[in-house]
Amino acid sequence: MDRDVVDVVRDRYGALAQSDWSSRHEGVRAVAEAFGYTAEQLASIPAEANLGLSCGNPTAFAGLKPGEVVVDLGCGGGLDVFLAAAKVGPSGKAIGIDMTPEMIDLARQNAARSVDGKPIPNVEFHLATIDRLPLPDASVDCVISNCVINLVPDKRAVFREIARVLKPGGRAAISDIVLKKPLPRELASDWAAYVGCLAGAIGVDEYRNGLREAGFGRVEIVDTKADLNIYARVEPERGCCCGSLGLPLAQPATASCCAPPAAPEDTAFHHRMADRCDRYDFNEYAASVRIDARKD
Repeated sequence: MDRDVVDVVRDRYGALAQSDWSSRHEGVRAVAEAFGYTAEQLASIPAEANLGLSCGNPTAFAGLKPGEVVVDLGCGGGLDVFLAAAKVGPSGKAIGIDMTPEMIDLARQNAARSVDGKPIPNVEFHLATIDRLPLPDASVDCVISNCVINLVPDKRAVFREIARVLKPGGRAAISDIVLKKPLPRELASDWAAYVGCLAGAIGVDEYRNGLREAGFGRVEIVDTKADLNIYARVEPERGCCCGSLGLPLAQPATASCCAPPAAPEDTAFHHRMADRCDRYDFNEYAASVRIDARKD
């Protein structure tokens, strides 16, 4: 992965992993529910596993079965890993991959205590980038990912890795952001919009073609019609949606939707994202999609 992109994304999400965002915050919980998680699902996992970074719920359409091995690309605090682990059961395994050390630490802490204080036995977490997975060939039944692939500069490398680790006939269930039309120049070249899951997104055709070139014979991409500006209407907290969803803030909007709050000294980042959120309707340029793909 491009070094500059890796460093910027890692720094932002590392800061979020060390924050106190969780399902205990009404805004974080509301956004997760708006993108397909039920209150029961959120209550079944550690509150800290949900950081408000989703743009869908891939476990809802992955068709996971007992005994399967599932891998989550960009697992964050473990939200989808824990939900997947419940579906595949003790005879299966859910594996989380994330390139941010703080996220891996958080996910492991969540796995160790769960909601009842007991460890979740059928999960594991690996520190790695998702374009270089630390997994054997043909070892996985299903790959899931939630609003992460848009952040990777070389998406085709990710698609090839997904195909490599999947067993013949294996499948991918991905929630992600795609572009409907080219972004205005100031958004397309903005680091904050990139970290916020918008400026790194690609179009539907490019996404579909990349998966097919990697070895997926059937690729279905469906617009979920989710409102990408939802966070601007969450009260009393105000946020903005940059590509997928916002982060709820106790103060006026200062962070991008997918991205964690910037460090206090990075006021330029804060002001830039608040300005973008005020001046653009992100639904005009992008969509949250559900992607079903099956390996040949």
